Amino acid sequence: MTMGDIVVGCHLSTSKGYEAMGKCALEIGANTFAFFTRNPRGGKGKVPDSADVQALLDLMERHQFGKLVAHAPYTMNLCSAKPDVVEYTRQAFASDIERMEELPGNYLNFHPGNHLKQGADEGIRLIVEGLNQVLVPGQKTLVLLETMAGKGTEVGRTFEEIERILEGVEHDELMGVCLDTCHVNDAGYPIAEDLDGVLDEFDYVIGLERLKALHLNDSKNPLASHKDRHERLGQGTLGLAVFQKIVTNPRTSGLPMILETPNELSGYRREISALRALARGASLEEAEALLKAADDKAQKKA
Repeated sequence: MTMGDIVVGCHLSTSKGYEAMGKCALEIGANTFAFFTRNPRGGKGKVPDSADVQALLDLMERHQFGKLVAHAPYTMNLCSAKPDVVEYTRQAFASDIERMEELPGNYLNFHPGNHLKQGADEGIRLIVEGLNQVLVPGQKTLVLLETMAGKGTEVGRTFEEIERILEGVEHDELMGVCLDTCHVNDAGYPIAEDLDGVLDEFDYVIGLERLKALHLNDSKNPLASHKDRHERLGQGTLGLAVFQKIVTNPRTSGLPMILETPNELSGYRREISALRALARGASLEEAEALLKAADDKAQKKA
């Protein structure tokens, strides 16, 4: 990669296989991507075809991809009040890690869980217990805790809760953090107004060496709303300027960045193009023009 390049992509469908995701990423200007390890609402995970996996790995090497950021299904809840859900989650988690080992050295991101009125302390205890059961010494997959918005009984709404989980994990060298811009805003961290201040706080509580990936999302809601509603870049309460800061800040610009905005592939292509332009020094006005083209196309289609 050349100066000013960033590692950026979006969620892609696994329906056509692994190599197809890599080709799709290239078509939209991405050099990373996210995918669900199984249906996001649950179900069994597919056994990957070894030839298909190797084809993706070869493509990634040829085109200098960054780390992939796979996403565990939403139905997983390591701290559920229901023992059968906890057991299902642990089994699914272990299975997903095993399949991710076919793509060695990449990331598996997950939502810490919902304690369902058991209290954050009990939720954290159960999450730690589950991670200590499923993590395998020597595994090549790094497991990432995602920062959460604090909706309902979500665990991981503060950096302190994330750190308590990390502190309890025996093989914490296998763990990292994925920071979601919408989530931290909705949780009460003023990332739009003070990115450096939020990163300083993250560093103080958790340590920036733990920050391994970013989810780039604008938010439909104001600071500390605890809602978790993603918006397209520049159309929400965060605004485009914070994303300009993220792609040019030396503490974040080298991390894999995954878009989870409400978009189709054409919209993601424009957002990726705008982020790359900002990383290379384009003005906000120039980036907004790229995003507006996507909005106009989406409106015409609607």
